[in-house]
Amino acid sequence: MMTAEGEKTTTADPAGPAARRTAKRAMAGRLSWGLADQAVCSMTNFAVGIYVARSLGLAAFGVFSLAWVTYGVVLSVSRGLATDPLVVRFSGVPVASWRAAAARSSGTALGVGTAVGAVCLVVGLSLGSRVGSAFAGLGVVLPALLLQDAWRFSFFAAGTGRKAFVNDVLGGVALVPAMVLAARVGSVAAFVLAWGAAAAVAAGYGCLQSGIRPRLTGAREWVREHRDLGYRYLVENVGVSGAAQLRAYGLGLIVGVSAVGVVRGAELLLGPFLAVLMGLSLVTVAEAARVLRRAPHRLRVFCLLLGGGQAAAALLWGAALLLVPDRAGELVLGDVWGSASELIVPATLGVAGASLGVGAAVGLRALAAARRSLRCQLFASTCYVGGGVGGRARRGGHGRHGRLGLGRRRRDHPQLGRVVAATAVRPARAPREPHP
Repeated sequence: MMTAEGEKTTTADPAGPAARRTAKRAMAGRLSWGLADQAVCSMTNFAVGIYVARSLGLAAFGVFSLAWVTYGVVLSVSRGLATDPLVVRFSGVPVASWRAAAARSSGTALGVGTAVGAVCLVVGLSLGSRVGSAFAGLGVVLPALLLQDAWRFSFFAAGTGRKAFVNDVLGGVALVPAMVLAARVGSVAAFVLAWGAAAAVAAGYGCLQSGIRPRLTGAREWVREHRDLGYRYLVENVGVSGAAQLRAYGLGLIVGVSAVGVVRGAELLLGPFLAVLMGLSLVTVAEAARVLRRAPHRLRVFCLLLGGGQAAAALLWGAALLLVPDRAGELVLGDVWGSASELIVPATLGVAGASLGVGAAVGLRALAAARRSLRCQLFASTCYVGGGVGGRARRGGHGRHGRLGLGRRRRDHPQLGRVVAATAVRPARAPREPHP
């Protein structure tokens, strides 16, 4: 620990073996609920993407993907202003303090969703076409989507990860009939509204679980009180998710929305790991902080094991995807499989690299090294946009083998195409960009 003069001192660990075993069991329990919740979110996102891809086709799926990445940016704004400060400052506090903070935090998330949703609705109605209708639908459902996410963070801050898990399971169950109804309509907007309707069910149940009503009137006070953390996390989060949106928009302008659907299809194949990367800090930052307090010399090992374990799992998953027969892939993704499967290798390498980055990012947050963390995230986001859009622009929009680079060769020779795709993307021509 540190003295008042800043000198490092060491003290004996007062906890005995029994206390250490209890602490380890408690950590395992918290991590288990966090991983279980991430698994539910991963499977839900994967199922939504697969169902929409099969129901709408490549071009319409690209439009849906534009709405999806836009939601990701708005979600980052909400987390930076509302829920990240809640997790940092109100984890493990008395119940009364947590309830007051959760009410204002959830009200802030609801306010962000309402304000940005109104903008999306106006923009969508003015644009028209499928893109406009998708954004108009997103504007309608944004408040429910952000409120559901706010309850998730609030429950983990209170140490009741089980409630977050149950809430997300309910949202996934509600998605089933909503998606079936959307498939009957057959439009992008219908799927966006169905996605939001399921979130509304979960958001409403979160109010019942917590017994808290979101306080919209406390949003301004919440942002003002926590601006030292909120603004910093806002810039960092938006820099990460905004890179995905810029890359999607850039690909849509250079190649067309079909290319956005292809990239999104490749990401869906690695969906379990991408979902874990997006929210793993919900549990691991707190655990890394505990490691730092109890045994600072073990923090590096903790972060290395965290990032290395994820990276190894991502590589194994990508290797398994290369063995999937075309018939099975088409059964899952439909027409999107033919082009998305060509991106398995670069997408896998990107996720593996990002997994290592997660371990480092968790360590930086535990150390409260905000400036370093922000610089790292902005640098990674710049590489992500530059690699994704710049590489595509350099190849001239249509690539060497048809619209998606290697799609024609792969359709003519399925097995050969998969091998060629594994070696076609070289750093000199299209840098492999890590997913934030």
